[in-house]
Amino acid sequence: MSEKPYTAFVGIDWADSKHDVCVQAADSLQRDFGRLPHQVDDIEQWAQSLHQRFSGPIAVAIELSKGPIVYALQKYDYFVIFPINPSTLAKYREAFQPSRAKDDPRDAELALELLLTHPEYFEPLQPQSAEIRALTTLVEHRRTLVNERVRVTNRLRNTLKQYYPQALEWFSRIDTLVFCDFIERWPTLTQVKRARRSTLEHFFHDRNARRAYLLEMRTKAIKSATPLTFDEAVITPNKLQALVLVEMLRLLLVSIRKYDKEIAELASTHSDYDLFSSLPGAGPSLAPRLLVAFGEQRNRFSSAAELQKYSGVAPVTERSGKKHWVHWRWQCPTFIRQTFVEWAAQTVNKSYWAGVYYQQQRDKGCTYQAAVRSLAYKWIRILYRCWQTRTPYDETVYLKALERRGSPLLKTAA
Repeated sequence: MSEKPYTAFVGIDWADSKHDVCVQAADSLQRDFGRLPHQVDDIEQWAQSLHQRFSGPIAVAIELSKGPIVYALQKYDYFVIFPINPSTLAKYREAFQPSRAKDDPRDAELALELLLTHPEYFEPLQPQSAEIRALTTLVEHRRTLVNERVRVTNRLRNTLKQYYPQALEWFSRIDTLVFCDFIERWPTLTQVKRARRSTLEHFFHDRNARRAYLLEMRTKAIKSATPLTFDEAVITPNKLQALVLVEMLRLLLVSIRKYDKEIAELASTHSDYDLFSSLPGAGPSLAPRLLVAFGEQRNRFSSAAELQKYSGVAPVTERSGKKHWVHWRWQCPTFIRQTFVEWAAQTVNKSYWAGVYYQQQRDKGCTYQAAVRSLAYKWIRILYRCWQTRTPYDETVYLKALERRGSPLLKTAA
């Protein structure tokens, strides 16, 4: 804050349709309050009026690092945005209002006060390149679709169990286009049992399911299957539900493929992508997510420990009187933590030392999740070094480094 003289300070309490603002000139203690409608023309007029009034750079405190109002303000080079953690503002408000009464104009003023009183705790928003920001949104959207696919798949499985459980036994996975086609064509056991053997064979052949033993098993199982129920009051509504869910699942599967294609094309053009795509277990889904997690601003994290804390992988230690306890970090970017933990789990059987370390943690009594988080903690230190030096990870080099240091990890493996 002290490195750049600001002509004014603005606190914003954002909302969906309007934003409460509190403005204070740098050379004055007077604060002006106002309400800004969330309309493009109104935001444009408000921004231009502030620039005409104060001329120089204006510091803006807001409880967001992204979102429509942030995107709108980023158009103007005279706004410097300082994201305020919502939990920080809530605790600050509660310190002076134990009743927890909330008022939007007051929240805008509190955001302004936080920035003025404790500037050393807030960093200005420094957007990364358009490519990284687009990739960030794409991988987050894809993950949302994957979560929705899981939800719809679970609903579909439960629906089929009500009247047509055999279909679940004939396929190892139901979140596939082949399964969607099968249910759409034969939504009940009675209908599929009427199908000729040649019809079933052509159906699976056309969808590249040509393994003879699997086709034979499915055909025999279909012909010998016994209906769970003949009650039309059960079959009719569940059949319709299954068809609706299959249609939803098909759309999700196609949409995820579109995202995969877009992500692959965009990620492959980034200069840092090779650092992550070559990692054990990364693959086309996790490599772009790891790239997004680290970003491209090398000064963003001063140490691996800072990244471990930011991502939520590092645990939190609390001390009070004679009490001392360690727990996982509650406030963190959940998607980033998921990225590191999910990737670490993939390395257990693809990296020698990772597999040894994971087993070592399980032998100590750690749960699966605790062991994988501990492994992710170690991986972040390694990747941070590779990222800073722009050096691809080499398992052989790392194992030799462990050997030189006399690491107990290798002794355990021996």
